[in-house]
Amino acid sequence: MFTIEHDFDATTVTLVDDGSAPLREDVIVHAFEDCVTLTQFDSRTDRDVTITLSLEQVRDMGAALDLPEGAYRLQAAKG
Repeated sequence: MFTIEHDFDATTVTLVDDGSAPLREDVIVHAFEDCVTLTQFDSRTDRDVTITLSLEQVRDMGAALDLPEGAYRLQAAKG
């Protein structure tokens, strides 16, 4: 399950783990103009952990989900 909210400066997607136990904490994705952050609560440290991805890293992650093992470099389409 997930929710989507559009704010002034970002789109927020919350990914809720509704699979089988043990369930993981929600993942909150903030998509800004120049980066994307992913935040998840870590119960071991009792703190939120956030990572920041550039838009290029997000693009590469999306492409990687559909490719087999290997090393790749995406290039802009010519034309």
